[in-house]
Amino acid sequence: MSVGIIIMGLFIGFMVGLTGVGGAALLTPILILLGISPSIAVGTDLFYNSITKLFGSIQHWRQKTINLKLVKYLAIGSIPSALLAVGLLHLFDSFFHNQEQIIKHALGYVLILVAAATLFKTFMKKKIEWNPMQMKPQEEKKALTITIGAVLGFIVGLTSIGSGSLFAIAMLYLYRMGSSELVGTDIAHAFLLVTAAGFMHAGIGNVDYLLTLNLLLGSIPGVLIGSTLSSKFPAKPLRTIMALMILFSGIKLI
Repeated sequence: MSVGIIIMGLFIGFMVGLTGVGGAALLTPILILLGISPSIAVGTDLFYNSITKLFGSIQHWRQKTINLKLVKYLAIGSIPSALLAVGLLHLFDSFFHNQEQIIKHALGYVLILVAAATLFKTFMKKKIEWNPMQMKPQEEKKALTITIGAVLGFIVGLTSIGSGSLFAIAMLYLYRMGSSELVGTDIAHAFLLVTAAGFMHAGIGNVDYLLTLNLLLGSIPGVLIGSTLSSKFPAKPLRTIMALMILFSGIKLI
C-alpha cells in the first residue's frame, strides 16, 4: 500500500465529487508526471474508471435515469473505435517503438480540448441548450450519434480521457434531456466504453493492479466527501480552476 497514491486518489475523488469534472483528465497526467509510463497510466486509469463508473451506473439504473437507446447508439460507434485505437497503439509499438511518445502527445492535445470543453460547458451551457438539433427525433440522429461515438471512442482508447466530458458536451448539444438523465446516460455509456478499452489494455499488460487498488482506496471516500460538500461551494469558480489545471497539464505534456 502506498500512502502517497491513496492520498492522491482521495484528492482526485474529492475534486470529482465536488465539481463533476472527469477524474481521468486529472489522474492520467498526474501519473505520468510522477514518472509512470504513459501506456501504464492510460491502461490503469481506464481499468480504475471502469470500477468507479460501475457503481455510478448501478445507482442511475435504480433511479431510471439512463437513456438505453442513446447508450446503445454511442456504444456501437465508441467501443469498436476504442479497441481499434488500443490495437493500433500496440501495433505501432511493435514496429516503431514509439507508443509512449504517441500517447504523451495525444494526451496533451486532448487535455487542452477537455479544458476548453469544460470551460464551454461551465459558461456557455445555455447557448447550446434548446437548439433545433435537439428537436429532431432520436432515430434521425442515429448515424450522427454513432459517428460521434466512433470519433470520441478512439480518443478515449488512445488517452483514457473524454469518456465523460467530451461525450457530455455532444449529448448536451444533440439531445433534449434533463440533467439527471444526461449524467446517468453519460456514466452508463462511459462504463461500457472504459471497461472494453480497459480490458484491452489489461490484455497487453498496460494495467498496474496494485496502483488501481491504492487509487480506489482513496478515491471512493473522496468522491463521497466531495459530493456531500458540493452544494456548499460555488460550482463555476471550482470548475474554472479545474479546467485551468487540466489546460496547464496538457501544455506541459506536449
